[in-house]
Amino acid sequence: MSVTAFAPETEARFARARQVADAVLFEGYVLYPYRASSAKNRLRWQFGVLVPPAWGAERDENDFQHTECLLEPRAGTTLAVELRFLRARRRTVQQARPGGGFETVAELRLPDRVLVPWDEGCEERVEAVVTMDALLDGDGVTIPFTRPAGEESEPVRDENGLPVGRVLRRYEQLDGALRLSARELDGPYRVVRLSAVVENTSTWTPAQDEAAGRDAALPRSLVASHLLMGLSTGSFLSMTDPPEWAKAAVAACRNLHTWPVLAGAVGQADLMLSSPIILEDHPAIAPESPGALYDATEIDEILALRTAALTDEEKREARGTDERAAAAVALAESMPPEVLERLHGAVRGLREVTGPAPDAPLPDAHGLPPADAPWWDPASDAGFDPAHDRAVVDGRTVAAGSRVRLDPGLRHTDAQDFFLCGRTAKVEAVLHDVDGTVHLAVTLDDDPGADIRREQGRFLYFQPDEVTLLEDDA
Repeated sequence: MSVTAFAPETEARFARARQVADAVLFEGYVLYPYRASSAKNRLRWQFGVLVPPAWGAERDENDFQHTECLLEPRAGTTLAVELRFLRARRRTVQQARPGGGFETVAELRLPDRVLVPWDEGCEERVEAVVTMDALLDGDGVTIPFTRPAGEESEPVRDENGLPVGRVLRRYEQLDGALRLSARELDGPYRVVRLSAVVENTSTWTPAQDEAAGRDAALPRSLVASHLLMGLSTGSFLSMTDPPEWAKAAVAACRNLHTWPVLAGAVGQADLMLSSPIILEDHPAIAPESPGALYDATEIDEILALRTAALTDEEKREARGTDERAAAAVALAESMPPEVLERLHGAVRGLREVTGPAPDAPLPDAHGLPPADAPWWDPASDAGFDPAHDRAVVDGRTVAAGSRVRLDPGLRHTDAQDFFLCGRTAKVEAVLHDVDGTVHLAVTLDDDPGADIRREQGRFLYFQPDEVTLLEDDA
């Protein structure tokens, strides 16, 4: 085994895969409108967070990720592994005192930006190159790593170059381990099951911090943790669409808090990306994406337009929030019209239409359905009234005005829903979609913008089996 820098050929392959891995690393890092004061940017670090074991023991967060995948090695195969994660660096802002020294402040206003306290994400990597023989030998290979605590100070100067304050950045000690092992499986083909476990082994405990909430645990956590793995020879098998003969072996693999997919170009099978965000095989950044806006590529256009429309004061706040937020503002301001045009109406895929459905009305000369043939029957809506309709929750009636506790179900894919577990809300309407599914439109009890959302009709939506009717509304 060697723990060293990658060979140039391996580094080149990984560099291409990192384009997608970077999107995983910084997904949701800072969200529009890119200000620390924004409610969306107060609950951060949502994906792949590996917390200290003592803190996560009684909380619904994990201190490890477990990846298993299948590969077909050849003679002399080596495995290159790159663990990537963000380390939260806590930033404090201080203002210079007239008589000397500094005092901590909530903000430091400068002509071009407003500096505020913030957790900055620093990219970290742990790299290893391991022979297949070492992985198949007994307990495999364990690679411990440590990032020591420390503090950095950066002076802040005004437009004349005079010192007006400083920024302090504090690192907490972070310890972890990458455990790699492999086992050859029985069968007609030589197939190896590779196991890769990433652990936070930090010994910090909540008792050492009086305010040991999530904010105290984050600087000691691996954030957005994911793995890139590459073979020198041989190939990985798709875990999403394996060959028929390997389906049983794939089903027996254990993947906890992460999911491995083939990375790199379509047709390439020597790279694997194990991500806390579920992806498809061979994920790629949309070619029209102009740069990092830290959200789904599909809304690059609206993010760019809205960011360019921020007020000068809002842009000052964004620039002072984070260097990446400042870069997003600069990108939106400098985007030429032809780039924006390329973002508009991008086609993701085409399919052949062989003919109309049996009962569908014939299209007109332009290929469109007749104007008098709506896709639903308006008369079917006559019996529904969202303001007065009712739904049944655990045998009890829920209607507009009822108060409920939110318990999002596992069938949904919106990770944001799970941050609302246990929150209480008011039912604003009971809605029925064209498929007959019932939805409850709700506003959160502790949402300061609930009145505005109510006026605009912007609600959160849950199904009846995802809420519990509160006793005072039973």
